[in-house]
Amino acid sequence: MKILLVNQYAIPPQQAGPMRHFTLARELVQLGHDVTIVASSFDHVTRQETRLRPHEKHQVELIDGVRFLWLRTPPYSGNGLARIWNMLVFTARVWQGMGAQSLGRPDVIIGSSPHLFGALGAEIRARHLRVPFVLEVRDLWPQSLVDLANMSERHPIVLALEVIERYLYRRARRIIALLPGASEPMVAKGAKRAKIVWIPNGVDLAILPASNASPQGAFTLMYAGTHGLANGLDLVLDGAKLLLQDTSSPKVRFILLGDGPNKAHLMERVRAEGLTNVEFLAAVPKNQVYALLQQAHGFLLILKDSPVFRWGVSPNKLFDYFAMGRPVLFGVNTPYNPVAESGAGLTFAPGDPAAFVAAVKELASRSVAERTAMGEAGQKHVREHYDFQRLALKLEATLQDVLRGEGTADVSQHGSSKT
Repeated sequence: MKILLVNQYAIPPQQAGPMRHFTLARELVQLGHDVTIVASSFDHVTRQETRLRPHEKHQVELIDGVRFLWLRTPPYSGNGLARIWNMLVFTARVWQGMGAQSLGRPDVIIGSSPHLFGALGAEIRARHLRVPFVLEVRDLWPQSLVDLANMSERHPIVLALEVIERYLYRRARRIIALLPGASEPMVAKGAKRAKIVWIPNGVDLAILPASNASPQGAFTLMYAGTHGLANGLDLVLDGAKLLLQDTSSPKVRFILLGDGPNKAHLMERVRAEGLTNVEFLAAVPKNQVYALLQQAHGFLLILKDSPVFRWGVSPNKLFDYFAMGRPVLFGVNTPYNPVAESGAGLTFAPGDPAAFVAAVKELASRSVAERTAMGEAGQKHVREHYDFQRLALKLEATLQDVLRGEGTADVSQHGSSKT
């Protein structure tokens, strides 16, 4: 198959951020397919132009066997009008086919929705070329704006995005859902249940370190990922403060690894409140992150207490945690809990500092053997269900069904995070 995969924020392993599409593309290439990823050359994490020289508007680059088509988009910082303009420019350049003429006509186009505009651009391009369009839904837009940003359901932006959402559901030959329970709200918005297939995020087991030595020193819990609104990291600082005030508590160190719009606020809180048990590390490329994860005795998967997660979560960081063989503290308001399902850690009530501290103390008090058993349970779970080699085979089968014009059963999940 000749596959065009559109995701504005897709990156190679030399940059910091999610590696889903690079890894899936690499696996598909190894299976004999021709894959091109269309992405913006403006790095969403660093807010820097990373791939193009000043006079270039686009460039094709082969990175570790995966072809990228980089499109220039305007710079931005924050989440204001400049970022919206950046999205719209990317969308227009996708549907115009900028830089794609030399690549030939694809057999199928996948449009991923870190935002719906980019997916819409992919659908328009697919319609122009008369090839099948497959929609990948990473987050449920615009519902996330309503649940996380407290926007009114009648806000013009929400209403406009809902029109695009419903349109894409109708036009897609298949809908790839990352969230285990996403089929329910999709069907409510007009998607046909038989179109939906669940292919979550995962981990590339091939790039894990050969050795994974146990850390020394104070009991260390690490968060690795975006420092944003949805991540609810103020809870970590609230818990760190309570632990410092409790002289009977075990010594616990928290490391927050990554970047994002809330990082400056978090760092200022740590400075102002004298939280000596909290440290920050800068975001690093994926091929360097596992060396830092080895510093932790356990990991934190925390999200803001919001109804948006009722359909499940599929964060890359969780599967990286599992793969490292360390226990995980899970604080998310969702019925889909892979940590509890696999026995890979402990669960606490999201948004509750006292519950968080109790979970931290409980994990710290467990024996090394008990924590090791949790970590091994997570490793087993990720190998069986979230290995990108397995997920790429599922994506390959889905696309082959599309090209054969065949139907598919609903393989999204209801009550389980397993395939």
